Formats: sequence, structure tokens, C-alpha cells
Amino acid sequence: MSEPVTLTVHPSGEAEIVIDRPERHNAMTLAMYESLLALIAQCERDSRVRCILFRGAGGKSFISGTDIAYFKDFRDGSDGVAYEAFVERVIDTVERIALPTVAVIDGWAVGGGLALATACDFRLCSDASRFGAPIAKTLSNTLSSRNIARLQAALGVPRVKKMLLLADYLSAAEMLECGYVHDICPQDTLREAAHALAQRLIALSPVTQKAVKESLRRIVVEQRLDDEDLIEEVYGSARFRDAVIAFTSGSSK
Repeated sequence: MSEPVTLTVHPSGEAEIVIDRPERHNAMTLAMYESLLALIAQCERDSRVRCILFRGAGGKSFISGTDIAYFKDFRDGSDGVAYEAFVERVIDTVERIALPTVAVIDGWAVGGGLALATACDFRLCSDASRFGAPIAKTLSNTLSSRNIARLQAALGVPRVKKMLLLADYLSAAEMLECGYVHDICPQDTLREAAHALAQRLIALSPVTQKAVKESLRRIVVEQRLDDEDLIEEVYGSARFRDAVIAFTSGSSK
């Protein structure tokens, strides 16, 4: 039996983390979440990796959230608090990745899968993709305020209410219209488009990308504007100094 969460590092600098449990619509167990965290840490230690792609196998679902079987043993609300804290650790880890990240969505992005996709920097999807968190119709649970804040920043309050209060799904076209999705691709060209986007990101300054990502995370999730550490790191970097020298040398000729 193949591992349900796998990592491939391509020679061109992209790392591809794949959730491969299509018989359960790529629903996540806690062990799979832990594997995901371990593979992210592996990518962050690997100097070859310049961009991370997250993808679900099978062509029908990106990630459909946590396997509902996990909730059968819940006794009271404290179990929910512990679970949401665990999920936040996963989403926060994805959001804090210094490298650019792309969610490659082919099919349903639901619940925790929607949250993980939202924590990525860019989202590409197939034309058959659907997005939602129909918890008002299914489990009668809730999302953490941090995950709702992420959705609100990406989609706006009316769309979040449509998803969470009406349990409606949004189409790929709706998500493209509001800017949540970077592009919609035919299913057979989706991976190719994802690798092309990754190469665009890899060609640009990782110093700038890291600082912008962290600034946005602080603003959206923590409502913080402190940034002296980020500015100092960027302006003190060799990448900045070399770029200034290269630019001014070229301008003087």
C-alpha cells in the first residue's frame, strides 16, 4: 500500500506534496496531518526547494478535510478545542512557510482542505472544482476564528456567510471572479500550469517573497503591523545589496 502523503522534489526547484487517499476523497487522518508537517519541515531544510505545490490525487478532490470517523470518540467540547488547536497548528505551519506555495485543486476543496488551500499563496483549479465548508448541514461544528479570518480576507464576508451559514458551495468561476483562484485550467493541463506558475515564482526574489508573506500573515491572522524585523532582514540581505549594485551598474552604462 502506498503512503497517503508523499513528497517529490523536482530538479527545477518545485517540491510537490501529494495527498493520495482518493477512496476517501483525500480525507485526512491525524497521522496524515503529522506526515504533512514532517514533509513541510523536510522541504524547508532542503536548499533545492524554492516553491511547494500541494495536490490531491485522484482527480475528484483536493482535500475533503478531516476524516469524519475521527469525531466518533469526542466526549465534550474540550475535545473540539483540542482538535481546532491541532488543525490550527497545521494551517499555521502551511501559512508560515517562507517559500511560495501553490494549492493545485482538482475537484472538491472542502472543510480543512479549503482552509489549507486558503493558507497557500496561490490557488490553481480545474474547471470542475467546487469550494465550501458545509458544516451547518453536516457535522454542526464550526471553524476557528483564525480560519474564518483567513477566509474573510480571501473571499469577503458575504461569500464566507454563504459558505458557512447557507452551506453553499462556490464554483471555480465564482472563485476566479473574486480573486481567490489565480486561474482555472482544463483538468489535463492543471499540473503543467502549476509547474509554470512555480517557475515564475522561483525566478523572483525569495527575500521579498518571504517578507511579504509574513507581513500579510501578521496583518490578517494576528492584526499586527510590527515589521522592523522583516525590514531589517530584507535590507540587510546580500540579495538586496547585490541587486542594488547590479541595477545601478546597469543604469550607469
